[in-house]
Amino acid sequence: MTITFNKGKRMNKLAAVVALSCAFVSIDAAAWGNEGHRAVGAIAEKLIKGSNAEKEVAALLLPGETLESITNWADSAKGGVGYPAATPEQVVYTTANPRHTEYHYANVPFQATHYHEGIVGSAEVDIVQSLKQAIAVLQGKTDPEFNPHQFTRRQALLLVAHLVGDIHQPLHMGSAYVSAEGQFVYPQQRAQVDGVHIFETLGSNSLLLDNDKLASIEAPLNLLDTTPLPPDAKKWATKPFHSYWDATVVKYAMRRSTTSDPAAFAQKMIDSNPEVPKNTGRPYTWPTQWADDTLAASKFAYQDVTVGKPEAQVNKRGATEYKFALQMGANYPVSSSALARTQLVNGGYHLASLLQAIWP
Repeated sequence: MTITFNKGKRMNKLAAVVALSCAFVSIDAAAWGNEGHRAVGAIAEKLIKGSNAEKEVAALLLPGETLESITNWADSAKGGVGYPAATPEQVVYTTANPRHTEYHYANVPFQATHYHEGIVGSAEVDIVQSLKQAIAVLQGKTDPEFNPHQFTRRQALLLVAHLVGDIHQPLHMGSAYVSAEGQFVYPQQRAQVDGVHIFETLGSNSLLLDNDKLASIEAPLNLLDTTPLPPDAKKWATKPFHSYWDATVVKYAMRRSTTSDPAAFAQKMIDSNPEVPKNTGRPYTWPTQWADDTLAASKFAYQDVTVGKPEAQVNKRGATEYKFALQMGANYPVSSSALARTQLVNGGYHLASLLQAIWP
């Protein structure tokens, strides 16, 4: 089976997101966190069913694994709250890749039009470069030029399954840089980001939403999160903007699509026959194309939000870091959930088309 795409221009599709958001009016059903990545994997898994790509993927999976289930392997390898203890396989991977946490993103200013090597926020191990290397390995190119990190074929698949989802998350590509006056700015050179006149926000993790204000926006839209917290959980007063995009908008997108789990969401999206930007050229070049598309999407993600001036805080290590209060418009949860749905669908279709291009 070969995946076909409806024709359409990338920017026209993205520009339609805000208008489409008005159509999300039914909220009958009950991150890219866990659920977001599984949704991307579930879409791809359904699309490659019966193809040679499905057989090749299965040959690299362990008993009980599916393409959907492995999409969170690379995040789980990082460890932290909510993840089980690292497996021996993950320990081998992280030991051999001490910068593996940097493979998941590029902090390019969201105002940029194109990703290129050397642009502010890029790195030799950023998500575009890491994806290109993993793709090359799956294509059989294992010499140091194409595989400097010495990924195995299985590791390459585990990374591709995850990073294709990450590269479609707007804040994993488009980051915010803020001036001392509390304005979004576009630094042209790394030296301009000096922590005095211009501050980086680490993928917008330093942009903080006030939970009480967020709840006041959610309530009229019937989006208020009433999930009880675990007994030992601490309710923080703020939520990082990046976390909001990793998980909250995914939850909204599923609820506003009247689905409650990744597999059901995936099937509903496929049944809707979505219009998805088509990849061109060699698969090795596709991560750069996706990066440019996601930079375009990130411009919508930063619309209808305003940022405050930097506020110095001392972290647990005794170092000074800067945080920024973020305010969003009353309709932001609606427009952002529509954009999230589009990006999740694009990620799933692009993952499927990539696997089929590698294994026709």
